[in-house]
Amino acid sequence: MNAPRPRPRLRPWYRAALVAVAVVAALAWLWNGTPYPRTDPDRVAVRLKDLAQRAYDEAALPGRPEVGPVRVETGSCSYRGLRSVAHIDRGRRDVRRFDLDWRVTGVPEDVARSGLHRTRTRLEREGWTRVETRVDRPGFRFRNPDDEDLVDAHWSRETGTYAVSAYAGCGKLPDGFDSYAWPEARWAPAPPR
Repeated sequence: MNAPRPRPRLRPWYRAALVAVAVVAALAWLWNGTPYPRTDPDRVAVRLKDLAQRAYDEAALPGRPEVGPVRVETGSCSYRGLRSVAHIDRGRRDVRRFDLDWRVTGVPEDVARSGLHRTRTRLEREGWTRVETRVDRPGFRFRNPDDEDLVDAHWSRETGTYAVSAYAGCGKLPDGFDSYAWPEARWAPAPPR
């Protein structure tokens, strides 16, 4: 019988090099944090405008009142990882979040509750997850498990304001993106079909 061969041992310098590479990789990840996904602002805008339109149609507001001008707006996103400590209260220029808000005042309570019910029922049917229910006023917030988009809808008794917001999370922008010169950002409700 042959005796088992001894396992080759790593040379001390090779082992130290492997440890150093692992430490540098871990520190780089900790410094930068999880990278933001790349995003296509036009596709995000189309998605948010579709959510806004569907909620507007479901609201079935008498006379289909104006809600504009409305734009898909961009907002600040923080640095991740340990870099966030070095950049407290400063957002990244190359990463933005997106939201679209519309509101109508003077909506009667029965109309508002019916519209909220239709939107909530559709979101539940499509598999969205309720993340918040309003206790101070009728409304809710749902998250789409597929892309993390949010829809927030509520009605304020004091002013009769029916409001809907659609949000998309932070994403890394393509080079040259300018939110001020972004034609896809404009939205107005489509006429009834």
